Amino acid sequence: MSNSFDDIPFFDEEPGEAPRKPQAPTPAAGGIAARAMAARDGAKRPDYLAGLNPEQTEAVETLEGPVLVLAGAGTGKTRVLTTRIAHILSTGRAFPSQILAVTFTNKAAREMKERIALLVGGAVEGMPWLGTFHSIGVKLLRRHAELVNLRSDFTILDTDDVVRLIKQLIQAEGLDDKRWPAKQFAGMIDTWKNKGLGPADIPEGDARAFANGKGRELYFAYQARLMSLNACDFGDLLMHPIAIFRKNPDLLKEYHQRFRYILVDEYQDTNTAQYMWLRLLAQRPGRKSTSPLVGGMPGRAEGDIASDTGSRTSAFVASPDISSKREEIAETTINICCVGDDDQSIYGWRGAEVDNILRFEKDFPGAKVIKLERNYRSTEHILGAAAHLIAHNEGRLGKTLFTDRVDPEDVKVQVHASWDSEEEARAIGEEIEALQRKQHDLNDMAILVRASFQMREFEDRFVTLGLNYRVIGGPRFYERLEIRDAMAYFRLVAQPADDLAFERIINTPKRGLGETTVRALHDYARARDIPMLAAAADIIETDELKPKARKALFDVVHSFRNWQQRLETTPHTELAEQIIEESGYTDMWKADKTAEAPGRLENLKELIRSMESFESLRGFLEHVALVMDAEQNENLDAVSIMTLHSAKGLEFDTVFLPGWEEGLFPHQRSLDESGRAGLEEERRLAYVGITRAKRRCHIWFVSNRRIHGLWQSTIPSRFLDELPETHVEVAEVEQSYGGYGRGGYGQSRFDKADPFANSYSTPGWKRAQANRTDATRDNWGTRSGHAVERIGYGESGPKGRMIDGELVAKSTSTEPSRFQMGDRVFHLKFGNGNITGIEGNKLTIDFDRAGQKRVLDGFVERV
Repeated sequence: MSNSFDDIPFFDEEPGEAPRKPQAPTPAAGGIAARAMAARDGAKRPDYLAGLNPEQTEAVETLEGPVLVLAGAGTGKTRVLTTRIAHILSTGRAFPSQILAVTFTNKAAREMKERIALLVGGAVEGMPWLGTFHSIGVKLLRRHAELVNLRSDFTILDTDDVVRLIKQLIQAEGLDDKRWPAKQFAGMIDTWKNKGLGPADIPEGDARAFANGKGRELYFAYQARLMSLNACDFGDLLMHPIAIFRKNPDLLKEYHQRFRYILVDEYQDTNTAQYMWLRLLAQRPGRKSTSPLVGGMPGRAEGDIASDTGSRTSAFVASPDISSKREEIAETTINICCVGDDDQSIYGWRGAEVDNILRFEKDFPGAKVIKLERNYRSTEHILGAAAHLIAHNEGRLGKTLFTDRVDPEDVKVQVHASWDSEEEARAIGEEIEALQRKQHDLNDMAILVRASFQMREFEDRFVTLGLNYRVIGGPRFYERLEIRDAMAYFRLVAQPADDLAFERIINTPKRGLGETTVRALHDYARARDIPMLAAAADIIETDELKPKARKALFDVVHSFRNWQQRLETTPHTELAEQIIEESGYTDMWKADKTAEAPGRLENLKELIRSMESFESLRGFLEHVALVMDAEQNENLDAVSIMTLHSAKGLEFDTVFLPGWEEGLFPHQRSLDESGRAGLEEERRLAYVGITRAKRRCHIWFVSNRRIHGLWQSTIPSRFLDELPETHVEVAEVEQSYGGYGRGGYGQSRFDKADPFANSYSTPGWKRAQANRTDATRDNWGTRSGHAVERIGYGESGPKGRMIDGELVAKSTSTEPSRFQMGDRVFHLKFGNGNITGIEGNKLTIDFDRAGQKRVLDGFVERV
């Protein structure tokens, strides 16, 4: 099998081949058929070309040959794409079924279809090939599944199914699935498939990086298992069509003749597999060129192929040998139009290749490049700042955004310096409140952060102020998986009667405590009307559970006893850190090799840091209850908080960009892993952030920030000095805290008029407390007091015993047993037996088959 992209097949018709099925002719533009169809529609169509600027009109009307539309932020690229399709249909150049239009999301596909329908009416309903890469891949694969040994009713596995299948394969190989996590290998396979790499194509280093060199074998086994299950994963939805086209050139020719026009949105975000898929469909063989194919790659020089460093590799199936035809085959391209912006390529971490758009003119010789630079969104200052910043990137095609609307009242981009992240959140909150007083809607404001852990500071501040907010593109900070898990541990330490928290963490991380154990605890706890943690303290002293489960449950109970003893004597931040460390929860995420794991660990550290401003663990838990109680209402006027990656494609009147410091933005991980390429992608991310703003853009940096749990002095981002002075100004620091400002570094969080004042006596905080729902009060009202039940306590008061401060679990009941010595009883697990000993609620029974066991009286019935 080849390890390069050289052998993509482009074939000619050879003399003597079997006659092909004649293709339906396309109605001639302006011909009788086209005019008859126009007359059929009756009413005059809307003038869809009206309102387009000259560059947009050129992009719409250039219908012959390859076209690259470089569409900057806010330049109307979606309108160009939809109007181009409408123009093709209205002029009768192609039937709807002869247009292949590819987008990246289902939402974008629906929006495109709706816009086209407004322009040309019902014709859009006949466009079966408008959709995402994967949805079109499914359609192709359903038609030709047998060519890759699948049936047309194949199943598409989701992520959980894939991880479960890989775990089975790892165990079948006799490997430790904790040392080699299935989730990690699933991520590796996804990365390989995004690069177009089959099992035989992956580099030797990658193959040896997993399972002691068994990565390639496991990949082969995984693909074979998918085949036997008649299933495929999302990567296969592109890989299999690539293999089908490469192995079946006649079939590929049919699709060449089927698709007269190909349109691709967000071309800068395509990965290698998508690029290969598109190249196969978009290029046809011809006889008229005098230059041979170089390495089998049309339109590329040898240096270009070498520079790929093997990234453009073959799919699952090698193509037939076409070396004998290379001298006489050359390409002719069909009408392809790709729309994108190289300055907004920000998804390299998930496989996107910005080089795909940069080499468009080499891939499609004679391509026409049309630049859309007239911006309809932002002010002159915002565009000037963004253009000057992105100009520092070397890997770009080059364009400069401008606007026809120049207003002397437009404000420049504002740069603010704060002392620390708390001051940053406070200052942004005040700025938002000031705009709100001027009748600006909160829906028109957004805070765009580089890392998700930054959100917590703003969420807490907005709860204090009583400001509505929503998190876009992910859960709010306290709703994240890792935060909810950690909070469940904290809640159970503060309130052992919290059965919901107990059920959440009983087997997190994995301890071998499954549904059977939980069911047994449920039954016993309900029968005795005691919390499940107290039931666990009882049941571990019996033989109800298997030894392994009993040992795991004993460790859980013992850990919570220790943490509860430290609750009144250990600083709550220190105790919280001990809890997530000693429980094994932190180690669980350290062992996780997925892309999300580092962010989750950062969030856990931010959680501990957020507790510092509270007097106790219980006070913090009550605060979180208020935060969680803030309802998410899409119709609510609220500030949007999201990451910069989630903000692409959105726009707001006012944008706040906090955290412009070295190590955070640009992010140190990007610099370490990708060097200059990583820096340029971070700069493109900054460009995206600035161009989300329509009227006002505020950039913030701080001098001190807690990073990885430690306070650090930070250095302002290099991006700040790359901004132009003509469009940027330094914001004046308002001395709102008694004149204790700190010059250009902002004010310290300690510089308050009354440094000992309670920060939660503000009007906003009082409003938030007044708006608490009954659910909040019911859930947390008893959890913030000092009279907290401990393990081994009974229904209404302390029934356990304390010896020298050490908690002793309840081992006896104050009530007499309902059984007597010698009673004949039945146990669901052990069967029939006779009672030989009674100690409170614990019975010693000689079972007929299981021998002597100690059990709880709630699990037996008198025969």
